[in-house]
Amino acid sequence: MKPQFRGTGIAIVTPFTLNGEIDFDALEKIIEFQISGGIDYLVSLGTTGEAITLSSEECLSVLKFTKNIVRERVPIIAGLFGRNDTRALVEKIKSFNFEGYAGILSSSPAYNKPSQEGLIAHFSALAESTEKPIILYSIPSRCGIEISTNTIAKLYQKYPNICANV
Repeated sequence: MKPQFRGTGIAIVTPFTLNGEIDFDALEKIIEFQISGGIDYLVSLGTTGEAITLSSEECLSVLKFTKNIVRERVPIIAGLFGRNDTRALVEKIKSFNFEGYAGILSSSPAYNKPSQEGLIAHFSALAESTEKPIILYSIPSRCGIEISTNTIAKLYQKYPNICANV
């Protein structure tokens, strides 16, 4: 059976201080506000998480901070948004400790505009690198290509950990 995420999931923003640093005090308030509001799961570093403009170290610190504040009260989806290099993304997935995270959100490679076959190769590599559930994020306005229904169906049939698309 495919894992499912149900209910309302919120992609939380990553707030910044006036000097451009991550504002962890504000991030904590955002997380607590969402949890107290009854959301079913959080997406840390989704499209509103600015992951594409953060360094790898900053992304890791946001993910770890979110996990520490949430304390397993709701599931957390780790956003892996905006990574163009499939090989580098696979290495990040393999090296990241996903304990405490319910799944992964990943969009198409931005700017590259791969074919549907290229998207299948990209998401296949991700699915083969982890057992964590993966949510495919189709945002053609940012990536230049939509993940077609046929491509999603092929991936969904072949990989049990590809569980949803948004």
